[in-house]
Amino acid sequence: MNRPRIGIVILAAGTSSRLGRPKQLLDLGGEPLIRHTVRNAISSDAGRVILVLGNRADEIAAAAGELGQQTIVNPAYCDGQSTSMVSGLGALGADVDAAIMMLGDQPTVDPTVLDALIRTFAETSAAIVQPRYRGTPGNPVLFRQDLFPELLEVTGDLGARGIIKRRSEDIAYVDIDQALPPDVDSDQDYEALKAAWTLV
Repeated sequence: MNRPRIGIVILAAGTSSRLGRPKQLLDLGGEPLIRHTVRNAISSDAGRVILVLGNRADEIAAAAGELGQQTIVNPAYCDGQSTSMVSGLGALGADVDAAIMMLGDQPTVDPTVLDALIRTFAETSAAIVQPRYRGTPGNPVLFRQDLFPELLEVTGDLGARGIIKRRSEDIAYVDIDQALPPDVDSDQDYEALKAAWTLV
């Protein structure tokens, strides 16, 4: 089995408008939230990691630190998540077999989940590989390289959900015996994440 060339695009350019402050900078176990996410990606079997920033990019880049990722800034981040996906894919280029789209505010997605996606892709060559957390599909999601043109055409703030729905028959699921990874859109989400983090 040939080892596939995989890139990870971390989408972390948003304004955190619902939270009211950059979620990427929230303290989690003594480190910024974004650093945990980047470290998990770098620790996986992926060959390249692209961190896409936008709002307060310099501050968040400093918080993430230099862990081996390539950091880029999406100047059109206000036009929705799709613009960061397009920017990340542009930086990644075509020299990969697949790309994993990872949300910057899901620090509990650890390298074992990412590696399970990569392993399943290596075994199946599926167009889309998606984790299923105790039966519920979630993020991050892997897309085969021939789907990149479709991803590049996505607009607005929906990300790749439309493609996943349209190509549901092309998905290889990876069953993960964990709860659905929380994201951080409110202070309640943040408090719940901190409480869960202390139990790890």
